[in-house]
Amino acid sequence: MPKSSLIAGTLFTVGAVTLGLFFAASPGKLSSPQDSSGQKSPPTGISETDNMNRTSDSKESRVALPPQRHDGPLSLEATLRGRRSQRSFTSEPLEMAELGQLAWAAQGVTGRQGQRTAPSGGGRYPLDLFVVASRVEGLAPGVYRYNPGEHRLERHARAPGGDRGRALAEAALGQRWVHEAQTVFVLTATYDRITSRYGERGRRYAVLEAGHAAQNLHLQAVALELGSVPVGAFDDQAVKRALGLADDEEPLYLLPVGAID
Repeated sequence: MPKSSLIAGTLFTVGAVTLGLFFAASPGKLSSPQDSSGQKSPPTGISETDNMNRTSDSKESRVALPPQRHDGPLSLEATLRGRRSQRSFTSEPLEMAELGQLAWAAQGVTGRQGQRTAPSGGGRYPLDLFVVASRVEGLAPGVYRYNPGEHRLERHARAPGGDRGRALAEAALGQRWVHEAQTVFVLTATYDRITSRYGERGRRYAVLEAGHAAQNLHLQAVALELGSVPVGAFDDQAVKRALGLADDEEPLYLLPVGAID
């Protein structure tokens, strides 16, 4: 991705990210979404039926993530100062707690009505977060969808089996760091969730939301002393084939993350 695009995207999203991270860290405001009966309900924008049609519904396919952390050793200002694009990773695997923290930073639930760490136009939440795991302790290589309401991973039933890092790197025009990273987070948009309310303008809102979520993840990577890099240069259709995405799921961003020296 051109350096000018990265700088512009970072400057545009920092204000929203700052507010989002401060809200997410406020004490007493963290819980799963609930309805009036006190039972958990799915986040706005995607139904349980829609989600189950896209993921395997067997218990074996669900992977619980360690509880997310709401504080850390670095201030927001320190993570902003330390954020850099990293394209070289060590062979050390990621820990499940690190993976879960990164997923929560990008799309985690932080409010009783299903509000998330990243702002979404009208609370429509058109984004999905996929995890392409290659080297994560305790997690079989493969493609998973993050379930924000339950803070868990669900194996993506439509995806080809095994490690998809190499296929994803090929789809990203041969960028080796996509394959070398321990995991790649992929942000996709289902535009109907937001254009049904805002018309074609909703597509722009979805793309802006991807920028908010991505910056959250990059800052969390800094706080965890991990490296990350945003990747926007890829063949859309090749990414969809590599991950087994549905026709209405459009890939917007690849976010390789891994251990660094």
